[in-house]
Amino acid sequence: MIRRVTSLLSLAGTVPSMPPGSSQWVIGDVGQRPWGRCMGSECGPGGSQSRAVWCAHSEGWTTLHTNCDQTERPDNQQSCFRVCDWHKDLYDWQLGAWNQCVPVSMRSAGVQRPAVCTRGEEGIQTREVGCVQKANAEPAEDAICEYFEPKPRLEQACLIPCPRDCVVSEFSPWTACSKTCGMGLQNRIRFVLAPPLFGGSACPNLTEFQTCHPGLCDGEESLYSLRVGPWGPCSVPMSRQARHVDKPPKESDKPSRESDKPPKESDKQSREGEKTSKGGDKQPSEGLKQPSEGDKQSKGGDRQAREGDKQSKGGDRQAREGDKQSKGGDKQAREGDKQHKEGDKRSKEGDKLTRDGDKPSRANRKLGRAHRKPDRPSRQADRPKRQKKAKNKEKREKMREKVRERLRERGKVKDPETRELIKKKRNRNRQNRPGGKSWDLQVGYQTREVNCVHKNGNVEALSLCSQESLPVTFQACVMTKDCDVTEWSEWSACSKECYDPNGPKGQRTRTRKVSQFPIGGGEGCPELEEKEPCSPAGDGVPPCIVYNWKTTEWTECRVDVLLSQQDRRRGNQTGLCGGGVQTRDVYCVQSSTDTPSNLGSLRSKEALRPMDSDLCLGIPLNTTQLCHISCPVECEVSSWGAWGPCTYENCQDQAAKKGFKLRKRKIINEPTGGTGNCPHLVEAIPCEDPSCYDWLVVKLEECIPDNEKECGPGTQNPQVQCVNSDGQYVERQLCRDAILPMPAICEVPCPKDCALSPWTPWSLCSHTCSGKNTEGKQTRARSILAYNAGEGGIQCPNISALQEVRNCNDHPCTVYHWQTGSWGQCIEDSSIPATNTSAGRGARGDDASCSVGMQTRKVICVRVNVGQVPPKKCPESLRPDTVRPCLLPCKRDCIVTPYSDWSPCPSTCQAGGNTKKKQYRKRIVIQTPANGGQDCPEVLSQERESVSCRKQDGGQADVEECLKFASSMPPLTQPCQLPCQEDCQLSSWSKFSPCTADCVGVRTRKRMLVGKSKKRDQCKNHQMYPVSETQYCPCNKYNAQPVGNWSDCVLPEGGRMEGQLGMKVQGDIKECGQGYRYQAMVCYDQDNRIVETSRCNSHGYIEEACIIPCPSDCKLSEWSNWSRCSKSCGSGVKVRSKWLREKPYNGGRPCPKLDHVNQVYEVVPCLSDCGQYVWVAEPWSVWKVSNVDLKDNCGEGVQTRKVRCMLNTIDGPSEQVEDYLCDPEEMPLGARNSRLPCPEDCVLSDWGSWSPCRLPCSGNSTRERTAYPLRQPGDGKACPPTKETEPCKLNSNCFHYSYNITDWSTCQLSDRAVCGYGIKTRMLDCVRSDSKSVDLKFCKELGLEKKWQMNASCVVECPVNCQLSDWSPWSECTHTCGLAGKLLRRRTVIQAPQGDGRPCPSQMEQWKPCLVKPCYSWRYSAWSECKSEGARCGEGLRFRNVSCFVSDGSGQHDSSLVDDELCGDLEPSVDGDTHIVLQETCTVPCPGECYLTDWTVWSPCQLSCVSGDDLGFGSVQVRSRAVVAQDPENLLQCPEQELEARPCTEGQCFEYKWRTGPWRGSSRQVWCQRSDGLNTTGGCPALTKPMADRSCDPPCTKPRSLCTEAGVCGCEEGYTEVMTSDGLLDQCTVIPVLEIPTAGDNKADVKTIRAFSPTQPEASTPGRAGRTWFLQPFGPDGKLKTWVYGVAAGAFVLLVFIISMTYLACKKPKRPQRRQMNNRLKPLTLAYDGDADM
Repeated sequence: MIRRVTSLLSLAGTVPSMPPGSSQWVIGDVGQRPWGRCMGSECGPGGSQSRAVWCAHSEGWTTLHTNCDQTERPDNQQSCFRVCDWHKDLYDWQLGAWNQCVPVSMRSAGVQRPAVCTRGEEGIQTREVGCVQKANAEPAEDAICEYFEPKPRLEQACLIPCPRDCVVSEFSPWTACSKTCGMGLQNRIRFVLAPPLFGGSACPNLTEFQTCHPGLCDGEESLYSLRVGPWGPCSVPMSRQARHVDKPPKESDKPSRESDKPPKESDKQSREGEKTSKGGDKQPSEGLKQPSEGDKQSKGGDRQAREGDKQSKGGDRQAREGDKQSKGGDKQAREGDKQHKEGDKRSKEGDKLTRDGDKPSRANRKLGRAHRKPDRPSRQADRPKRQKKAKNKEKREKMREKVRERLRERGKVKDPETRELIKKKRNRNRQNRPGGKSWDLQVGYQTREVNCVHKNGNVEALSLCSQESLPVTFQACVMTKDCDVTEWSEWSACSKECYDPNGPKGQRTRTRKVSQFPIGGGEGCPELEEKEPCSPAGDGVPPCIVYNWKTTEWTECRVDVLLSQQDRRRGNQTGLCGGGVQTRDVYCVQSSTDTPSNLGSLRSKEALRPMDSDLCLGIPLNTTQLCHISCPVECEVSSWGAWGPCTYENCQDQAAKKGFKLRKRKIINEPTGGTGNCPHLVEAIPCEDPSCYDWLVVKLEECIPDNEKECGPGTQNPQVQCVNSDGQYVERQLCRDAILPMPAICEVPCPKDCALSPWTPWSLCSHTCSGKNTEGKQTRARSILAYNAGEGGIQCPNISALQEVRNCNDHPCTVYHWQTGSWGQCIEDSSIPATNTSAGRGARGDDASCSVGMQTRKVICVRVNVGQVPPKKCPESLRPDTVRPCLLPCKRDCIVTPYSDWSPCPSTCQAGGNTKKKQYRKRIVIQTPANGGQDCPEVLSQERESVSCRKQDGGQADVEECLKFASSMPPLTQPCQLPCQEDCQLSSWSKFSPCTADCVGVRTRKRMLVGKSKKRDQCKNHQMYPVSETQYCPCNKYNAQPVGNWSDCVLPEGGRMEGQLGMKVQGDIKECGQGYRYQAMVCYDQDNRIVETSRCNSHGYIEEACIIPCPSDCKLSEWSNWSRCSKSCGSGVKVRSKWLREKPYNGGRPCPKLDHVNQVYEVVPCLSDCGQYVWVAEPWSVWKVSNVDLKDNCGEGVQTRKVRCMLNTIDGPSEQVEDYLCDPEEMPLGARNSRLPCPEDCVLSDWGSWSPCRLPCSGNSTRERTAYPLRQPGDGKACPPTKETEPCKLNSNCFHYSYNITDWSTCQLSDRAVCGYGIKTRMLDCVRSDSKSVDLKFCKELGLEKKWQMNASCVVECPVNCQLSDWSPWSECTHTCGLAGKLLRRRTVIQAPQGDGRPCPSQMEQWKPCLVKPCYSWRYSAWSECKSEGARCGEGLRFRNVSCFVSDGSGQHDSSLVDDELCGDLEPSVDGDTHIVLQETCTVPCPGECYLTDWTVWSPCQLSCVSGDDLGFGSVQVRSRAVVAQDPENLLQCPEQELEARPCTEGQCFEYKWRTGPWRGSSRQVWCQRSDGLNTTGGCPALTKPMADRSCDPPCTKPRSLCTEAGVCGCEEGYTEVMTSDGLLDQCTVIPVLEIPTAGDNKADVKTIRAFSPTQPEASTPGRAGRTWFLQPFGPDGKLKTWVYGVAAGAFVLLVFIISMTYLACKKPKRPQRRQMNNRLKPLTLAYDGDADM
């Protein structure tokens, strides 16, 4: 390994202090770390790191190593852990928990703790952070983890919340005196509102006592009270053998007077009680109390004993052994029966139950009776009598048993069939009745203690309590049994019987049965069923049926019209094209997993049966999509070319003498469907003397005088070229048959001759053909350039000879052309073998072709403006085809699915059965027919009446099914009363008989004697035992009234409208028209209780017609005509516009973007041909000589000519147009000043055009123009120069040229398209260097590059209307009863609107009211007072009833009590709790006893807040128990008050503020109030507490004076202070009426005491809001003060000013002169700003 040696001398080391002149070792810091980087060849602990060590002199410079002690030399190398990247997975930082928040003031000595805590104190909390191995959390070096990630922070800031003191409520009023005579106690209590938090002060006492003396007692005060303890646990009676074995001596048969109970039994009970008590319970100080006295517990929560024993909810099942029967136990609570002293009679019922199951022995029955006897107190006194009765009863029982045996013997005689029926019936009854083990009841007994208690709480001898009879200490009970279940069954088979790896898993279950139901408050049953996911295993598992969404094919693409087309007739809409919408149906089908599901494609048209949509789990496919109908491209043709020469129809066959003149035009685009539908492209005119080739005179050569003279007559030889009928140059030999043009006669003027200009070219022919009234003419002209000289020269011709006219286009105006009809239908060609079979494949637009067919069309010869003529009139060679081959599309049959399954049979049977339920099934068209395929069937859905309606058959179900699906199980036990022999037994009352009408007649109810009571005479006393009751029929009066708001306006069902193309279109639902709205009716009786609406003869609703306004779309005018192109040369724009005719309303289609005058524009670029308009100049006029030299007719003169702007066509300028259309810069001169040559002067021709300048333009280049002499000069005279030159100047006569590209046009669609794909175009301009647009030929001649794309595709957003789903069915009522119930239905957006399509309506949900039904509910009455049975205090019972109440469900009105029958259909439950408790144990405190109150309800959830902001410390709620004392002597024995707090959610912020009352003398009330208005003790900051007492020195003795808050004397309200010079109150004087409220103006000269302390708050002063100053106008001397005069003067000035302003405002103004306004309307100017959106 090569080690890199680094010079370390330069590294700064830390040199410790050393003696002068010595040397010492120094360690160098490498990057502030002494050790360098860990190096090594391998990762892990095998690395090494080094550091610099050198010897330094005491003066700081480095010296030799030998100068330092070698033994003290530090190591410069050590082993280390070399970290590699893969260590990241092995090591990580371990973060410890944050420690407690420590205040900053404790860590930093200089920081003071804040005196007043508001939000909290800032603190710091720390934690431990270390690097560890991930696998075993072994510590490692921090450097390893730091290699990958910086060390996390070790401390952070935190907030220590301010201490929160306990907050309690105000005291309640004083209770009544605890005694009726002697000295007692009165209590008043308060409860805790907020617990102490974060070290706040503890709660004060919740109870205050005061003694009371109602009066002296008559005789001695009773010191002793009889107290009963709680009932002990239910025990099993001992067997007779056990009783004999354990029989005590006879003297102890009778219970002692102290305990009234056998000692053994007492011991047993105390042992049982010890079992029930747990370690955490407080044991009463006196050992004689029942240990389980505090065991009272209900299932819902803590019902603690008043002695303070807390039991947790889950408990130790003390309810089973303890003193209270829980829910499932003695179900006396359910029935509301009061506890009777004769509780032993329940054992008889238990005996009966036992008899049904395992029959007990007679000894056991006797034992049961023996144990029942002591429970009746009346019999307890006379035990021998009872024993005698018991013997008699046994005898009677034996007699009954013999009778039963005889009956059994008699029953055996019956025939076998009867015996079998009886046996089956008995078996069924035995199965149904609770006789099996699971219903096994065992009746036991329970006891309780009776003590005599002194008022100080000590237990004394029973004899000290004087009472006639002692309470019952022994009663029957049902033995507690927990629920017992069997073992789990085997797992069931998997519910999924097929294999599907991607689908949901199945379930398998296992169950267990109840072998013993919980009895007597035993533990409830656990879950009886378990489920777990599963998948079937094994090789033979078939694949699952999979359900997938499938679709029909898309419908035809439907295009909505644009706003501009909305007023056209419907017939014009059939050819619409562009973007649209198409729909399809989506349905659910069954398919197997092995075949791929091509959901969207119809290529494999499996006709699968539609299934229920719920079976398909995925998201349904779209039912609408945007589509595009391609717009037909109309055929566009060029303009007509010029007529050609007369030529043969076929130059190869010149036999026919007939010829034609032809003119042609071309197709300039690619039309849809080929060129077959284009207009004719050739027109023909018959002519004579046709020829295929002819000579064309290119130009005439110079005039050569005859006889080689210099001037005089001569000839011009023509230069000719052979051309064909199309004007193309061909070989000269082809013109051999044509007549060669002859040389033209000409004349070269001599010097004295008249000089004429050359002939101009022949003008265009005036007519394209010749007829009766029209004849084609051409003209040409020449002008006189110089006159002749007197007699010597040839004279100038007269004016008529200066023009020539000739005939042209002398052919007749009979134009012929071939006209074609449209191609016919493609029909089968019989000459080709047929292969066209019906094909079921190919989606729309994808039709395959099955064979070749044939199309024909009609071709006729047409004469223009006449009609059809014989075909021979048209050139046969140009005749179009009449037949062409075509491809025949395949036939496509209609395909429908099979019928779906019938819809399920309705599950409910309606009472009466009048309405017949129906079932439906349907099939779906998945392919529409085309091309002559088979049509679809007419019937696509069927319906039938339901076959059957199932009822619950009433058969027996398993108990487990009832536990699972039914409501709560009825009680298994209830207390009952066994009648004694002398008792009369009656049945329950029947219901009252119905009344025939309200307020008429009477109604009765009856009951009857049962059993042996029918024979007893005393029971027939109907006064003591009435068997019928009669009462008048109730006089009910009902009134109906509407309730709630009107519903939405609901249209009648089935309101569909026809779509715009005459077909039903999904989503086009009728959205407007007449509907109905509803309001619910409620019916009340005469007591203002809500009843069924049928009582008011109302069907429950008021119905009212309503109108949903129909949407009206934005309406625009038609497009205006296109404006003219803004430029006559090059590219410009043209504009058209629409005007707003009607704005949209009620959700109609919106308008496009309009400008400030409500117009919308469309702007497109246009290209004007620069040669479209040309200047045409006529020949120059005759010279008008302006000088006097008339003799020679020469000299200075003027020539004029007409210049006109003409429309240029293919045949040349045709008609005159406005001059502004031609380029003014190019306009020829209309007049010229020049010199008319004199005789013998040289005459030159007109100047030719300038030669082009060489590009690029520069000052060095020139251009020239030439002329040639027409007449040679005479002797001695010369010709002027025949050449002119001028320099080329940029932008003057020399120009550069470049292309310029315009902006894109708006998207251009075809004529019939409304939207979709279009083309946007831009134009190419040729621009001169002076920015003028010129003809494109200038740029083309220079060969400039065209690098731009001129066309681009674009899209116009389609006007897609919003499409909605159908309304869903009406939902169930949102409330089962009451006034607020609503029925709802919804719809969804299938297709969102686009472009200027109709927007979606805002109403996507509708409601209407439900039928109002009364809300019946069971409610508890208040608990009765706690009463201990047979004793003054101790364990007792309290009761309550459950009654039926009715309400309207709004919660705003109190519920009303009604008959219990009306709640008969409800499951017994109160506020959702099905466990109805009608009695519970309670404790009656003994006289003098000190006890705790019940727990208060939990307080509202409260957050820790400052100024309404949550500090984030959570929320808490609290409850408390206060102490109640009855005797002053026992105050020291009182228990501690109790407080419980728990965290909660959704707390609210409360604020506490001091409130003050008015001063009463020198004091006032000051209290703290919570923000919800509750007065509290605590919560308000003590530092800001307002003063409650005040006193002044010296005291305030003046009349009407009082001591103020500031501690000085002031005056009462309505009086002002008059002060002495030393600042003391002198007197209080009455304030005058003038009262001016000010904002602190203290400049008045009457000082008030409030001016001394302006910041003192006045909120507590009664009757004064804010600060008020009272002004005193009179001084102490009784005179008016100076300021009063000032105020009066100011008021006078103000009055004068107001009167003046009023006069000026009311004065009539002069009429202004009317200005003559020129209100002429300005024309609309359209400007194109380049915005493509226009």
